[in-house]
Amino acid sequence: MDFSLLGPVTVTTGPSAAPVELPLGPAKRRSVLAMLLLRPNATVSVEQLISSLWEDEPPAHARTVIQGHVSRLRAALAEGGAEDHGVELTTHSSAYLLRIPEALIDTQRFDQLTAQASPESAPGEAVQLLNQALGLWRGPALTGTVASPPFAAAAHALEERRLSAVEALARAHEGLGEHEQAVRVLHPAAVANPLREGLIAALMLALYRSGRQSDAIAWFHRTRQLLDDDLGVDPGQRLTAAYQEILRAAPTADGPQGGPESGGQPGVQQAPPTPSHQPSAAASAPAPVPELLPRPPAGFHGRVAELAELSRLALGTDAAGQGGAAGGTGGYPQEGGIALLTGPAGVGKTGLAVHWGHAHATAFPDGRLFADLRGFSGGEAAVPAEVLREFLLALGTPAEQIPTSPEAASALYRSLTTRRRLLVVLDNAGSSAQVRPLLPGGPHCATLVTSRSRLDGLIATDAARPVRLHALGTEDGVGLLGTLLGPARVAEDPEAARELVALCDGLPLALRAASAQLVARPRWRLARLATALRDERRRLALLSAEDTGVAAALRNSVARLSADDAQLLRALGAGFAREVNTAEAAALSGADPELIQDSLDRLAEMHLLDEEATNRYVMSDLVKLFAQGDGSGRGDGPGGASGLPSGEPPQGPDQS
Repeated sequence: MDFSLLGPVTVTTGPSAAPVELPLGPAKRRSVLAMLLLRPNATVSVEQLISSLWEDEPPAHARTVIQGHVSRLRAALAEGGAEDHGVELTTHSSAYLLRIPEALIDTQRFDQLTAQASPESAPGEAVQLLNQALGLWRGPALTGTVASPPFAAAAHALEERRLSAVEALARAHEGLGEHEQAVRVLHPAAVANPLREGLIAALMLALYRSGRQSDAIAWFHRTRQLLDDDLGVDPGQRLTAAYQEILRAAPTADGPQGGPESGGQPGVQQAPPTPSHQPSAAASAPAPVPELLPRPPAGFHGRVAELAELSRLALGTDAAGQGGAAGGTGGYPQEGGIALLTGPAGVGKTGLAVHWGHAHATAFPDGRLFADLRGFSGGEAAVPAEVLREFLLALGTPAEQIPTSPEAASALYRSLTTRRRLLVVLDNAGSSAQVRPLLPGGPHCATLVTSRSRLDGLIATDAARPVRLHALGTEDGVGLLGTLLGPARVAEDPEAARELVALCDGLPLALRAASAQLVARPRWRLARLATALRDERRRLALLSAEDTGVAAALRNSVARLSADDAQLLRALGAGFAREVNTAEAAALSGADPELIQDSLDRLAEMHLLDEEATNRYVMSDLVKLFAQGDGSGRGDGPGGASGLPSGEPPQGPDQS
């Protein structure tokens, strides 16, 4: 006989190969049994049962209801042969007691197995015991009981015990050097419990030790953002300590590290030997080689001209990939170039920068730094001083030696980067002022900045060279669909593929969202989605995937506008088909033409409009639909762009 609480509340009897579940009846009867099983061999008063079964005022006949449930439970248990297993449900005055061998209850067996496990001293045995314990779980604890605070508290306590066992199992795998297995154990629990800092810290370290440093750092930033958005707090000591441990890790002098046998931390790349013609950083001990770039964007396609332009600006190579002093695409940056990637939301700026950074990793043997400045993420923008602290930790500066003054920290950062060959990617910048303290000091560093704003100030004061990203052309857009969906699926309906590119305005983010719809529906032909997207009321909603999509990206852009500029955007969205000049915009909005000109310029600076010729402004179809709608992506609400909410999650590498 087996009594289960770790999942649906059930009682089974018979042989283990073919157990038979006893009929327990409705939720309240199961709840009576669950409360007795939570306190086996101890009395549970009728008052306790009543307060557990009725969250609101119990009925006048509550005691009679309890008595009826107990009576039927006795009958069900007797029919299942409870007496043969030493199980007896008895009455004691105004209380009940379930006499039962505790080994018959899955919660008791779970506790016994986890208590026997010693992940630190006997990791191999602990893996077996903890896997056996976690195998007892069949879903959320106490499923099928009433929704009342006592049962919610009991289920939460059981879930805490399960998560502790998950963390212990991961520690056991770590003790055996099985870091990838530890990641597999921790990842589902971390996804389900995104604010449990200890769990996230353990996952970060397991990822790092398995050679996935960028993924580990991405988990830190995601959790930090969630803590700020949901609770208004900073990361705690354990999460921060894990992050600093990852950033401080340095390679050994013997080369890349592989694990405990080499005496170092895995996942940190060793710098290749410094060519004799290149300046070398004086170091008596190996310097850290930070790798903060996110993982490369999946399915990257096209952008040949833009990639060549980035190489020219950052490495000194020409359009054909031939180097000047830098020595070709494998050469080293010579002049500390700053490339400024700009373009509308969803055009793929971050993906391009990250893809280029990974493709040219060998040109930056001293490391690759990355920071999401959150300039257009809907929440608080990153403070340069905080980013400087992360960069300094990554470059090997002990936490206690980091200056508290932002100016001093920036000076130390420039000093540390003077003789290094680093790539610095400053993503999602909101302003030139946010970027300047983070520019490295060395002439052999390269900096890529991405922004939805033109950042004219950075061009004026720091000689940044703009690289404007436009929407993908038809062929490149179809090629991206082929990369994401498979070329065969696109080839069977090429006309629909081209129509999808047009309906998505050639935006990689929109094409990825459309592909997500098709991947989730493998029987759909491309023409079916194209037909759905023709409905302008549904298009933005269809071009979304969970918490990301075109509407979310545009909402974060519009959140940066003044009320007047947002009002103009809404008027333009409702009032013209494709092009407008200053006079037409003034007529649509009813405002002074001189003021409208400034607003049009600001909208163009944010890439919500495109100035195709002097005094000729163009609005894309997706921006137009968004401006007409209520900001939800439905396009059917009465509200306008100026009232859009903020707080969307940061866009990922493929999205902004």
